[in-house]
Amino acid sequence: MTVMFAHSNQRSLKILKAAVIISLSQIEGSDYMDVDEKTQIIRSFAEEIITEEELKQVFETKTHPVTYDGFEPSGLAHLPFGVYRPLLIKDMQKTGIKFKLWLADWFSWINNKMGGDLEKIHKVGEYFIEVWKAAGVKNVDYIWASESMDKEYWKKVIMVAKNTTVQRATRCLTIMGRKENEMKEVAQYFYPMMQTTDIFQLECDITQLGLDQRRACILAREVGPKIGLWKPVVVSHHMLMSLAGAKEPEGYEANKKIDMEISSKMSKSKPATSIFVHDSSAEIKDKISRAYCPEKIIENNPIMDYAKHLIFKSFEEIKIERPKKFGGDVIFDDFGKLEKMYSEGKLHPADLKNAVALDIDKLVAPIRKHFETVQKARELYHFVKNCEVTR
Repeated sequence: MTVMFAHSNQRSLKILKAAVIISLSQIEGSDYMDVDEKTQIIRSFAEEIITEEELKQVFETKTHPVTYDGFEPSGLAHLPFGVYRPLLIKDMQKTGIKFKLWLADWFSWINNKMGGDLEKIHKVGEYFIEVWKAAGVKNVDYIWASESMDKEYWKKVIMVAKNTTVQRATRCLTIMGRKENEMKEVAQYFYPMMQTTDIFQLECDITQLGLDQRRACILAREVGPKIGLWKPVVVSHHMLMSLAGAKEPEGYEANKKIDMEISSKMSKSKPATSIFVHDSSAEIKDKISRAYCPEKIIENNPIMDYAKHLIFKSFEEIKIERPKKFGGDVIFDDFGKLEKMYSEGKLHPADLKNAVALDIDKLVAPIRKHFETVQKARELYHFVKNCEVTR
């Protein structure tokens, strides 16, 4: 009887232990993080935080602060959109942040994307959602701009506009990816007023967009308190570089370093210098092989950029395969070590390119497969592919 009881007791303990493990697995990892740990996750990918002290205050006062990113539906998905952005969303979700993805259909309309055809724009938005799902994005709210622009939204737009000078609005127009001398329509002046309003309409504590959108985010910080609203924290993330490498600043920002990053970003409107989530293994290898990658140079080197911001964010290591006569295979578990060896000329650009191409293909493969095997996704891909993309 004693033996039976002991056996029964052990079984009960195992069941209890299993129940505890299951319960703990259901508790979000963010519940175990302190404010500094959460801030460090954001700091790990942010190019700029305005301000870090305010970010900590948000984490101190809210378990699930809200952030968003907005995208104009236009064109096929490339690495920054289909691979890099999902990685950052997953990082932010670790901190408990609630993420909203804003499908900016009316913004596309104003910016004359897809020829200004709203029906096409909406179809591209559906394609975008499929890309994010294929990339493993979960637990986010997908929100269409056109369905959220109620009376209160337009009231906020007017309030923002009444507290913004014409000169300030003109400076913000570069968030559309256009320089001031490219503006031709009065409707384009609505764009920064609307984007600033989005932040408040979506009740965002934090704005988490690319560096090219920082002017609208800064405007929200300036205008918010003036109209009885809050001052959002601005977190601006890195922008993956074009395969062609750095370009001279083109006038998007006064800060030359930021301006160069914006001017040099990988753009889906320039397919020759972009990698898309639908590219085959052979296409990725070919594009990477032709990419700008000067020997020993780290700064403004797109291949090193992808290694740092894509590969080491996705994998524990990068393996460089090369013949024994050139040093044999080498594995790096830290970007700093890779950076040092490359800058010393101990790693040839061709060997680095081969490794980066293989790992980028691994990141793209699940998305590519989704669009090859899921009928709805395949149909949306062919629709977008056959549309004329207008800038």
